[in-house]
Amino acid sequence: MERDQAEAMLSVFEQLSAADRAAVRSFAEFLLHQARGAQPPRAAPAVVPEPEPIPRPDNEKVVAAVKRLSKTYFMLDKTRMLGVTSELVIQHIVQGRDAAEVIDELERVFETHYRELKQSEG
Repeated sequence: MERDQAEAMLSVFEQLSAADRAAVRSFAEFLLHQARGAQPPRAAPAVVPEPEPIPRPDNEKVVAAVKRLSKTYFMLDKTRMLGVTSELVIQHIVQGRDAAEVIDELERVFETHYRELKQSEG
């Protein structure tokens, strides 16, 4: 690989989250073994990273809470939670459900999905 390509790849790699860096590395190792005609080694079990807690601000809005929790639980597949998170946001916006109550429930949803991911680890 040319030096410019290697530097470009490294620059992109460094900007990825820890989970994405692990995925890129696993894929690169897979490609390497495939190119050599060998069976790739069994992948080590993926380690689920810890959440990056972001303090809940006073008077937080529901949509801001979803964004905060998405950053906190960056390792979660948000599409799996789309239905329940959308429903909670709609309950707040359309039905007038209390923001703090909805945010409390959103936090429980994210925490539950994280615990489930941790249980499936390794």
